[in-house]
Amino acid sequence: MNSSAVRRTFLNYFKKNNHEIVHSGPLVPENDPTLMFANSGMVQFKNIFTGKEIREYSRAVTAQKCVRAGGKHNDLENVGFLLAKKLENIPVL
Repeated sequence: MNSSAVRRTFLNYFKKNNHEIVHSGPLVPENDPTLMFANSGMVQFKNIFTGKEIREYSRAVTAQKCVRAGGKHNDLENVGFLLAKKLENIPVL
């Protein structure tokens, strides 16, 4: 099974269980000066969590495109070094 099939199977499972499929947001979040890039699968739902936005659904599933530079700590000062070593573009399910 390739990565597209895994993603499709994941999304379809939740769709069958009454979740709205939400397409991936952009890698560079729009209208959010606090983020340079999407670094987690929840970025596109930030305004919902903060109460700034209400959507028509209460359950969602997505395969969000994310960029991960380094480890779990904020190490953006090392991005130049990390680009050659450890920059990933991954979908978060």
